[in-house]
Amino acid sequence: MKQHLSVIRDASTHVATVVIDRAPHNHVNAALIHALADVLDELDTDAEVRAVVLATEGRVFCGGADLTGDKPLVDEQGESETPALYRGAVRLFSAKKPIVAAIQGAAVGAGLGLALVADFRVAAPEAKFSANFVTLGFHAGFGISLTLPRVIGGQHASLMLLTGRRVKADEALRYGLVDQIAPDALVAAQALAVEIAANAPLAVEATRATLRAGLAEAVRERTEHERAEQDRLMQTDDFREGLKSVAERRPGRFRRT
Repeated sequence: MKQHLSVIRDASTHVATVVIDRAPHNHVNAALIHALADVLDELDTDAEVRAVVLATEGRVFCGGADLTGDKPLVDEQGESETPALYRGAVRLFSAKKPIVAAIQGAAVGAGLGLALVADFRVAAPEAKFSANFVTLGFHAGFGISLTLPRVIGGQHASLMLLTGRRVKADEALRYGLVDQIAPDALVAAQALAVEIAANAPLAVEATRATLRAGLAEAVRERTEHERAEQDRLMQTDDFREGLKSVAERRPGRFRRT
């Protein structure tokens, strides 16, 4: 999956830009998330890199988990995709250097989870965010039930998680889900990363570690609970109806079965 990732290091600013390119919707799977974690691990060992920008190509930041293909929930080793994906998510939260996400278009489901890995999110005016799991008859995953309220507070998180509604950029800014709206999200995200990287790197990393102390372990514990709930709900008629209704672009007809 590293063929879907590129890394651009700017030695003059000490900023590395990591770009996901998996057109057209930049859907993620376990292999891609682990490849991204490998890249972040590598950047953690590069003393010249002090901050990271996370971006994607195209009009969509990330449309969520990959639900296409013959075995959408099984990875290349034949293992269930969900635990492998979530182990990768925990690895992302273990990265040591500040991350600024540049978000254009939609960040949906696991795409929202990916955006929440970052310390800061810079959004284009057309960006939209959705924790759409309940519209699929599904439980939130990727640690979102922990990381979303951590960023925007319990009430706003409950609103997003229980309605599945799409939140536009201006509303996301009011929630605190994004830190800035800019016509060119990537340029603005890089500028913020440069501002961070201009400071003493050891102090920045130590302060960040204090602010995020215990987060990766908390995400690991929460994803275990999320996965158990997802495994249970995946056996229901409502989940099958949710997938079908989304594919057919109509409201779901759920029967509590």
